[in-house]
Amino acid sequence: MIQRVITIDDIKIGNEFPFTLIAGPCQMETEEHAIMISSKLAESCEKNKINFIFKASFDKANRTSISGIRGVGLNTGLKILSSVKSKVGCPVLTDIHTADQCKEVANVADIIQIPAFLCRQTDIILAACETGRAVNIKKGQFMAPWDMTQVLDKAVSTGNQNIMLCERGSSFGYNTLVTDFRSLPIMKQTGQPIIMDATHSVQSPGGAGKSSGGQREYAPVMARAAIAIGVAGIFLETHQDPDNAPSDGPNMIKLDEMPQLLEKLKALDDLIKNSE
Repeated sequence: MIQRVITIDDIKIGNEFPFTLIAGPCQMETEEHAIMISSKLAESCEKNKINFIFKASFDKANRTSISGIRGVGLNTGLKILSSVKSKVGCPVLTDIHTADQCKEVANVADIIQIPAFLCRQTDIILAACETGRAVNIKKGQFMAPWDMTQVLDKAVSTGNQNIMLCERGSSFGYNTLVTDFRSLPIMKQTGQPIIMDATHSVQSPGGAGKSSGGQREYAPVMARAAIAIGVAGIFLETHQDPDNAPSDGPNMIKLDEMPQLLEKLKALDDLIKNSE
C-alpha cells in the first residue's frame, strides 16, 4: 500500500516520515494564553527538530453538562488562531461541529478536525473536505478501525485526498476507554497518515459526574506505544495548570513536562523509522 503524504507549509505528514506533533490546550481561553502555550511548544519542537502544529478548540459542543464551559466561540477563536499563525509561525488545527462552520474555519485553519462523536455525519465530512483543507477525522469511540474505511470513502469522494485518520480510544463499558493498538496498523492499510490522540485515549468520559475524568499519567505511555508502532503524528493536549483548566484537565499533560516527553518521543521515532 502506497502511503500518502500530506504537505502543510514545509511540514510533510506521513506514516514513514518523522512524526508531527499536534498539540495545545483543549479549548482556547485568551489570545495571550494561546500564544504562551504555542510559543513554548514551538520552542521545544524546534530544539528537538519536531514538526509542530498548534491545536485548540473554539467550542466544546459536546460537554458532559449544560454547565460546562464551552469556549470563546467561532469569531474570537478564529482571531486567536490567526494571531498564533502570524506571531508564532506555525500551522493551526481546530475542530468543527456543524457543516456551516467549515468554510469560515477553512479561511484560517490549516487542518479541520472532525470530532469522534461526529465521524459518521456525512454532511459534516463532505463540507469539511470540500474546503480543500487537510482534514483530521477522529475515529469514533464506538467504531471498529476497519469501519473507518467507509468514513474515508465519504471524505475522498469530494476529491480531497488530504485526509488523516486519528485513533482516540474505544468505549469499554461505562465511563472508560481502552486503546486497541491493532487499530493503528489496520488504519495504516488505507495509506492515509495516522494520528494517535494520546490524551483523549486516557479520558474517562463523564467519569467525574458533570465532567469527564482521566488519567494523564498514562498519556505519555500511549504516545510512546504509538511511536513504537509507527505513526504520522501524535496529538497531545497540554496546559500549564491542567487541574484548573476549563475542560479535559484530568487527561491533559502539564506544559512543563512536555519538553522531556518530546525528547523521548523524538529519540524513539528516529530509532523506529531509521531501522525500517
